[in-house]
Amino acid sequence: MNFFRLVLIGVLTYLAVVVGAYLFYDRLLYHPTNDIAMTPQEAGLRYEEINFRAADGVWLNGWYIPSSEKDSAAVLFFHGNAGNISYRLESARIFNRIGADVFLFDYRGYGKSRGKPSEEGLYWDGRAALDVLRSKGYDMQRIVFFGRSLGGAVAAKLATEQSPAALILESTFTSLADIGGRYFPFLPTGYIVGDAFDTRSCLEEVNCPVLVVHSPQDEIIPYRYGKALFKSAKDPKAFLELKGDHNGGFILTGEDYRHGLEAFLRSIAEKEGAE
Repeated sequence: MNFFRLVLIGVLTYLAVVVGAYLFYDRLLYHPTNDIAMTPQEAGLRYEEINFRAADGVWLNGWYIPSSEKDSAAVLFFHGNAGNISYRLESARIFNRIGADVFLFDYRGYGKSRGKPSEEGLYWDGRAALDVLRSKGYDMQRIVFFGRSLGGAVAAKLATEQSPAALILESTFTSLADIGGRYFPFLPTGYIVGDAFDTRSCLEEVNCPVLVVHSPQDEIIPYRYGKALFKSAKDPKAFLELKGDHNGGFILTGEDYRHGLEAFLRSIAEKEGAE
């Protein structure tokens, strides 16, 4: 086999890999789980299960978990790319402890939600979940968007459309192209994913207070991405440093995490009260 034939085979193989990545990167990105590990009731939380529809007709499922406080803020929780809402009950408990109501919802294809996940589909799902909270009487000044990991990109996008009381981004990447380039440096990830889930660009259009939360020990989404997001956010903004890895940092950080969230939300409430 001569040299030019080897080169041709190599080029064609590489192109096949690029085309395959372009066509099937969704399979690498989304890792939904349908089995419900635990309900809020089993975790000692009061809740209401809500089934609702996205604008394209896909049926979605979520849990509304009220706190014991009256007229409290509501946290619209955008989870990450794996599992489902049943793995986020510790977060709901933390927000309840600081006096916030929580609406956990599953994107299409996750948990009991129907359909198949996609970038545009996740945006539709977030808009529909926001409508659920608004139908319960919350105005935008009482709704906080919270996004963890991939959910931060979804939350940031929606915050460019409807300005919430605040936006919290925890362990979130700057863009899908950036994080893809980290894991697949041999692929033209910018070409493959385009401007998908571009959190940093969204932050340039977000006008509400922003809290960025990240750990220097995050092994999946590097700390520098959190610092870059903080730099891109407009004032007022704050940064909360976690301890530990990507999935367990908020638990390992313990009371410092809870106090950081509480202080940020209190500062937002005080500002609203003063205006």
